Amino acid sequence: MVFSSTELLAQLNDLIWPLFRIAGLVTAMPILGPRLLPPRIKVVFVVALTLAIAPHIESPAAQVEMFSLAGGMVALQQVLIGLTMGFALQLVFAVFVLGGQVIALTMGLGFASLNDPSTGIVVPTVSQFYSIFVTLLFFAMNGHLILIEVLANSFVALPVSSSWAVYDGIWSLLRWGTYIFSGAVLMALPAIASMLLVNIGFGVMTRAAPQLNIFAVGFPIIMTLGFVIILVSLPSVIPLFESILESSFDLMRTIVGGSANAS
Repeated sequence: MVFSSTELLAQLNDLIWPLFRIAGLVTAMPILGPRLLPPRIKVVFVVALTLAIAPHIESPAAQVEMFSLAGGMVALQQVLIGLTMGFALQLVFAVFVLGGQVIALTMGLGFASLNDPSTGIVVPTVSQFYSIFVTLLFFAMNGHLILIEVLANSFVALPVSSSWAVYDGIWSLLRWGTYIFSGAVLMALPAIASMLLVNIGFGVMTRAAPQLNIFAVGFPIIMTLGFVIILVSLPSVIPLFESILESSFDLMRTIVGGSANAS
């Protein structure tokens, strides 16, 4: 069986453009962060996902020369779409990292920090705990399967083409970024309210008994109470994460849908 160079380029064309979008998503998504998995494993994952999705989508950008300026623009377009979708998922996990930082500062554990391998930044241990917790929830809720479904459907809502569209969905992503702060406040609100009451009580005790060393007594009490609050409020994190994750998937659909409408 002999293939001409034109036929080989056509076959490669059907794979290379979806590969750029999938690679952008895998690069930006938090679970497969740049520091968690070796690059070779991520390359194998991207290629396997491309081979699974590409046969089920319409032949993309067949009229675009791969090694041309137009081909480079299409490649850049697909990478940006994938990065945008991955960044939308990144915001979901950032909610709980920020909420964990607020809780850690409230209970006096802001100094207990370590390097987060998924982001490469230094975060409190409480944030790392919540990050691991929501990662397990993500897989338990089949979030990875839904993400693959959204990615596959994005090639239908926004096919690969040579037209450079203005993405209205980017503004939806920027507006949705406010969820980082509102979601973190909802998550940390029980700890903030409880610690406020405890600090008010310690203030009354200090006024009533000035000779009491409130720092020696209050610090272990506040820290212990903080762990109790984390344990008690942990079930409430599940519906919050589920709600934000669903909003993130809706945002991804809006991004590709808005882009399709814009084009």
